[in-house]
Amino acid sequence: MPWEEEGLTRREAIFDFLYQFNPVVAERTDGQIEERAKLLMLQPLLGVERQGIPGRLLILPEVSLLISYQLAGLDIRIVRVLHQKQQFPPAD
Repeated sequence: MPWEEEGLTRREAIFDFLYQFNPVVAERTDGQIEERAKLLMLQPLLGVERQGIPGRLLILPEVSLLISYQLAGLDIRIVRVLHQKQQFPPAD
């Protein structure tokens, strides 16, 4: 599944942050991100639509993360991974 550069960068940053405190949690969280991203291949409409913002959000409540992705026909692109408390889009 294609990841946008920012999506991979954020995923790595989340992993690195968690790894400092607990490597097992970092591995488990990254595994959940990967597992849920793969689910999108089977169920591309699994995430929720957002009014006024292109794409969809896949909610990972177990780890308080969101996967932002876009659909183009049958193609899925993961745009970014966000913590649920993170404001998106950023305030001006």
